[in-house]
Formats: sequence, C-alpha cells, structure tokens
Amino acid sequence: MGPLDRVDLDLLEALADDHRATVVALAERLGLSRNTVQARLGRLERADVFGSFERAMSPAALGFPIQAVLSVTVHQAHLPRITTAIAAIPEVISAHGLSGQIDLLVRVAARDTQHLFDVDARILAIEGVERTETSLVMGEVIGYRIGPLLQLARGASARAESGRRER
Repeated sequence: MGPLDRVDLDLLEALADDHRATVVALAERLGLSRNTVQARLGRLERADVFGSFERAMSPAALGFPIQAVLSVTVHQAHLPRITTAIAAIPEVISAHGLSGQIDLLVRVAARDTQHLFDVDARILAIEGVERTETSLVMGEVIGYRIGPLLQLARGASARAESGRRER
C-alpha cells in the first residue's frame, strides 16, 4: 500500500473519534458512499493499518485490580522460546521487545500483591530469563491514543501533495 491519502486519513480520524462507528455512519460523516468506505476499510485492513479489534477491558473489572510492568532481561538466544512461554501466562496483558539493557517490557494484571509475586516467579522460572524488575502501575496518565499521530500524518501528506503539485 502506498502513502495514506486525505480520504484514508479522514476515515482513520473518524474511526479514532468513534471506534464503534458503522460503515454507514462513517460514510455519512465523510460524505462518501458506503461502498467507498467499505473498500477503503478493507484496503487499510489488508495493509495492516489496524491493530487488534479486541475490545479493551478493565482488568480490575475482571477481578485483577493490580497492574505492574516487568522489565525482563533474558539470554538473547532463548528469546523466541521465552516470549512463547510468557504468552502462555494468562495474567500477561501485553509484552514488547526493547532495545537497550532491558529485553522485554511485560504488563501484567494480578488479584493482589501475592498473586503479582507469583506471576513474577513464574516468569523468572522460565529458562533463559536472567532477571526481572517490577514496577507497580499507579494509574494511566495517557491512554492509548492515535489522534495526534493522525494530525502529524495529515501534515506530512499535505506537504507531500504540495510538493508534487509544485513539480
């Protein structure tokens, strides 16, 4: 897929504003046909523009009020096996591979501090994990957001379009 055009960015911005919007609602909002919106969404999906369609749920509402971020250091040769083992731990919400001194950043949810201790122990018990460092999540100060990036992309797209017209 090539660069995102104005219609793509308008569609993505509308979805960022209302992630539950139907194709018909998006078409009405953007002044496009339903078929155009559906085709664009399909093309964007095939290009892996969208992340997970899984609804974000509160771990606390499920009985896991404590969240923590574990910085995990591993033997690099074992990284694929370690990430598979970590993915099998149900309390793991997400994990990211990092560059630098920390290899993995793992977000977990737990019922209480003892449960968190047990989750950490399970991760430490995975062969190839050297150490973990646990930080409690005190609260989310900036939630997942994409709107500001869409604005940057819109500016870059406009500059590129302007440059093409000037040539």
